[in-house]
Amino acid sequence: MPGKVSNKMLLRLSLVVLLLLQLGWSAHAQDEETVEVEEGTEEAEQEEVKPLYSPPTATGETYFTDHFLSEESFKQKWILSEAKKEGVTEDIAKYDGKWAVEEPEEQAMSGDLGLVLKDKAKHHAVSAKLDKPFKFDGKPLVVQYEVRFQKGMECGGAYIKLLSDVPGLDLKNFQDKTGYTIMFGPDKCGVDTKLHFIFRHKNPNNGSYEEKHSKKPTMDLVNVFTDKQTHLFTLIVNPDNSFEVFVDQTLVNSGNLLHDVSPPVNPPQEVEDPDDSKPEDWDEREKIPDPDATKPEDWNEDAPRKIVDPDATKPDGWLDDEDEFVPDPGAVKPEDWDDEMDGEWEAPQIENPRCEAAPGCGEWSPPMIDNPEYKGKWKAPMIANPNYKGIWKPRMIPNPDYFEDLSPYAMTPIGAVGLELWAMTEDVLFDNFIITNEKTVADEWAKASWKLKSHEEAREKAQKSFIESVVFAAYERPWLWVVYIMVVIIPVILFIHFCCPATIPKKKSAHPKKTDAITPDDKLPKKKKADLNAKPAEAGQGDAMAEEDQKAGAEDEAAGDDAAEEEEVPEAEEKDGEEQEAPEEDQQEERKPSKADLEATEQPEALAEEGSPRTSARKRKVRKD
Repeated sequence: MPGKVSNKMLLRLSLVVLLLLQLGWSAHAQDEETVEVEEGTEEAEQEEVKPLYSPPTATGETYFTDHFLSEESFKQKWILSEAKKEGVTEDIAKYDGKWAVEEPEEQAMSGDLGLVLKDKAKHHAVSAKLDKPFKFDGKPLVVQYEVRFQKGMECGGAYIKLLSDVPGLDLKNFQDKTGYTIMFGPDKCGVDTKLHFIFRHKNPNNGSYEEKHSKKPTMDLVNVFTDKQTHLFTLIVNPDNSFEVFVDQTLVNSGNLLHDVSPPVNPPQEVEDPDDSKPEDWDEREKIPDPDATKPEDWNEDAPRKIVDPDATKPDGWLDDEDEFVPDPGAVKPEDWDDEMDGEWEAPQIENPRCEAAPGCGEWSPPMIDNPEYKGKWKAPMIANPNYKGIWKPRMIPNPDYFEDLSPYAMTPIGAVGLELWAMTEDVLFDNFIITNEKTVADEWAKASWKLKSHEEAREKAQKSFIESVVFAAYERPWLWVVYIMVVIIPVILFIHFCCPATIPKKKSAHPKKTDAITPDDKLPKKKKADLNAKPAEAGQGDAMAEEDQKAGAEDEAAGDDAAEEEEVPEAEEKDGEEQEAPEEDQQEERKPSKADLEATEQPEALAEEGSPRTSARKRKVRKD
């Protein structure tokens, strides 16, 4: 039947839900970590077996790589700065922040090491030379490395500097003033998060350098600094002046070095003349007071803004002799109150209870209202200035420093990579640096390092909660999302079906049982219709028929009692009658009412409409017959 579900269908739906749940749970169970049980002398201990980390190998041309295999290899390749930072006090001027090659605090892969910034609130500086300088000679620059904020980050950066390959580059004196070609990486202080991409452009006219900053990325970087996971940062600068920035291999920023940096690479062709000055008679006032306007004689500048309401009267019941606030009678002087030290004690003030039922207490004063005569200080109306010349601007002249560099990609060659940082949160981990000229090389490097590492970190994080584990299972098997959706939708549909069933209108019986009452489908004789529409009898005739009504009253009462007994039918018999008489109802519908039926049913309606005593008597006579 419509709106109902059979037991077989319910059973099938339940089996489908159970099957989908079993399928999803089986997929999740396959992702659980393998556990190796070692039996000891006293009890068995379970020890999680972590995947073994294997250092990545570059598959193409590279200019620099490092995955920090050991402390010894780090000391051979990297150089700690011995310089002092300029412009700061002596106690914090030194770059004395410690570096260490060690495992992460929460290790996802066995044997994985990284370079860790160990101290907070100290300057750190370390750098390493490239295997060979990178020259911008028509190949893309691809820079990639990993960062993990193991304790989050309150304020500090994890960006790198690609130092310019210039004569006299001394990495032992590496500091904030050391020239760099590109600065790239995350930075945060408070709620302000950034992903720097800054390059220093050389002015072809005078050889000076100016920093050019890219626009902000589209990605919200808050999670990078708070989730304590390893994140991958990638920068690509192409020979066609385009650039791309990726976080975890997701594009978050892109643009053109000519148009999407600030300030622009090329200066404007015209600039304002610094020697131009505004003429003394230059009038910049667009509106001026009307010089011909005069103050009206009835203008009173001394009229107050507010006046006492002259129509106000003191409300009845106002208590003039009662204070609005009175001392609290229930207050008690504290035992430790010292009159000499604290002064004379006074009970705290409370609202006067006598004023609650009164309109007010204390001295009454009428309220203040706006003064209808107040106009304020008179001012002349403003009119258009006939001498207005507009806002003055100095004239434009050709820019003496103008140049046009259509290839800002051709930057100063890069000779070293450095970390020059200040952080208020320690234990920032760096790993898997690579500088190459092919994105595919960097992608393969990430696939063999960051991809595996982030996968294991996500797995460990997912084990902490069921919801995260379910999401992680779907991350590896996207088809599980279909299973999850079906598991949720089917119970919801069943719930709605049984708890909120659709209302189906009940069909009327095709063969309603006939009664003696007149129904709309009954056909009335024309004569009876005329009788129903007849006008009431005259008043004299009504009086004559009154006696006849009284005589027939007694006979109607007896006949009415007998008819009532005959019409009562038990409920059980009435139901059986509906089932048995159903075949005969078609014939009953076609049967026309008899004359006696019409008279017995029409006369009460005619009486209600006409109010005729004669009609009432006729009704009783019909019943008697």
